Amino acid sequence: MNRPVITQAMIDAYDEYTHLTLDRRAFMDKLTRLAGSGAAAAAIAPLLAANSAQAAIVAEDDARVKGEDITFPGSRGEMKGYLVRPAEAGGKLGTVIVIHENRGLNPHIRDVARRIALEGFIALAPDFLSPLGGTPSNEDKARDMFSQLAPEQAIADGVAAVSYLKTLDGGNGKVGAIGFCWGGGLVNDLAVNAPDLNAAVAYYGRQPKNEDVAKIKAPLLLHYAGKDERINAGIDAYKAALQSGGKEYAVHVYDGAQHAFNNDTSAARYDKAAADLAWQRTVAFLKEKLSS
Repeated sequence: MNRPVITQAMIDAYDEYTHLTLDRRAFMDKLTRLAGSGAAAAAIAPLLAANSAQAAIVAEDDARVKGEDITFPGSRGEMKGYLVRPAEAGGKLGTVIVIHENRGLNPHIRDVARRIALEGFIALAPDFLSPLGGTPSNEDKARDMFSQLAPEQAIADGVAAVSYLKTLDGGNGKVGAIGFCWGGGLVNDLAVNAPDLNAAVAYYGRQPKNEDVAKIKAPLLLHYAGKDERINAGIDAYKAALQSGGKEYAVHVYDGAQHAFNNDTSAARYDKAAADLAWQRTVAFLKEKLSS
């Protein structure tokens, strides 16, 4: 059976569903009109969404890393998280907060945390839905829960994660953060609100308010997808504010790539070439900023 044709309009409709105003029924109605039939829409929808059954790049039982589910002090109570260390580490290591998309702490983000650990860091992937009971297995339900999560709570819990890693056993006291989509926006917020953050990497994340950019201390690495008009509309103003404030930053826009291009569990949006290049830049940046 031939792979269904997926158009930019279909991808835009999915983005509207996951980030803006469409509910599930309205999205499927729109996708049906774009695809030409309900059957075609039913075949295309899973390709637009993330597939949690997709094989991990670094398996959960990979002997090169040691991962465990933990709790740590949040801003108002315990936070759940996934902590991963290299199995064999000599000396103290830089630490990295891995911040999930608006689907919560799912298998894909756990996989990203293991990838970070393989690069020689201690990685913590917090579950920012912890105040609401934690990430559910149903990703649509998880998405809906984000509307109940107060932005100031998420920021405060991110700042708490920075504080936790600053004194973590085996860490060298330097903390970076990497985030994707919703998590990319939260990384920008952490750069504003956590003056002791040592490095910030935002993948296609919402920009902070211009008036808050002056508070940023951490060097920034900002990745954007070329075909992401919603997020990219804020790039120029963000760059201007960073430039005028004398901040250390680098911006990379990946031509032809879609929002969420790093998520290899989304068949329609994953872009291996863009993801690989962004990852190389990310690892080099973190190694430079978080080394002892």
